[in-house]
Amino acid sequence: MVNGKRVLIIIPALNESGSIAEVVGEVRGELPGVDVLVVDDGSTDRTAAVAAAAGARVAKLPYNLGVGGAMRLGYRYARDHDYDVAIQIDADGQHDPRYVPKLVDLLDETDLVIGARFAGEGDYTVRGPRRWAMVMLSGVLSRVAHTKLTDTTSGFRAANRRVIDMFATWYPVEYLGDTVETLVHTARRGYTIRQVPVAMRKRMAGTPSHSPAKAMIYLGRAFAVLTLALIRR
Repeated sequence: MVNGKRVLIIIPALNESGSIAEVVGEVRGELPGVDVLVVDDGSTDRTAAVAAAAGARVAKLPYNLGVGGAMRLGYRYARDHDYDVAIQIDADGQHDPRYVPKLVDLLDETDLVIGARFAGEGDYTVRGPRRWAMVMLSGVLSRVAHTKLTDTTSGFRAANRRVIDMFATWYPVEYLGDTVETLVHTARRGYTIRQVPVAMRKRMAGTPSHSPAKAMIYLGRAFAVLTLALIRR
């Protein structure tokens, strides 16, 4: 329990055996009253075994579906097991579980909470085309959601029961669909969205796949995803 609510931490993971034990251990240490579900998204390493040994519940997909597919399974688990709150935390250790109570507190007055970088806490920075894309997405989605959002691509999110039920039956698996399209869909259906400033950390393991070429591709894809999300009903 966190603040009187049954909370499930959902951790989508693909080949994160180098960090998943530390992430699960930190969550369980900081939040002893929550349950942890690791969704192994078709990993080819020992992610599932390492997560289970660290004390997490593990759901293993037979092949890679992407973050959207993994999270849809996580939300179905949350719905079917009657959790009040479902919170996504990344498997690379960038999300600090000490912020979870703040996200849960805000759910008393809203439906979906984003743990936001670039909102006044921490020194996390992004430059170049990736930053341009994030600014563009945040500007448009702030209008759609009727509230200021500074980090619409953050995967650190908390959902209440109403949003859990929606995401359990509808959750996009396309690139950036789990961030951009979910916010458009949520806002258009009358659910409220807010953000909480958080500090992000460096990855515990692995190497970020950033490069100038990939950043430009990201910018183009972000425009395309946003356009499709706004067109779809």
